[in-house]
Amino acid sequence: MQNADFLTSLLPLVVLFAIFYFLVIRPQQKQQKAHAAMLAALDKGDKIITNGGLICEVIKAENDFIKVKLNDDVIVRIAREFVAKKIEDK
Repeated sequence: MQNADFLTSLLPLVVLFAIFYFLVIRPQQKQQKAHAAMLAALDKGDKIITNGGLICEVIKAENDFIKVKLNDDVIVRIAREFVAKKIEDK
C-alpha cells in the first residue's frame, strides 16, 4: 500500500520533468548542435555576425580562430566561439 502511494506522489514530478525536457532541454541541445555545425562549415567569403555585433567577412578559417575582414583595410582574428551567426545572402 505504501509503495503505491509513493509511486502516485512521484508521478507528477516525472511528468513535470518530461515536459521540462521536451520544452527546454531538447530544443537547446538541437540549437547547440546546429551552431557547432555552422562554425565547422565556415569558409572563405561567408558573412558573419560576431557576439559583439560586428558584421564581417571570413578570409580564412583556422583551427581555433577565424581571420575576418571588417572593411577593405582592417583584417583581424577572432575566436570561433565569438561567432554568433552566419548571414545568408538572399
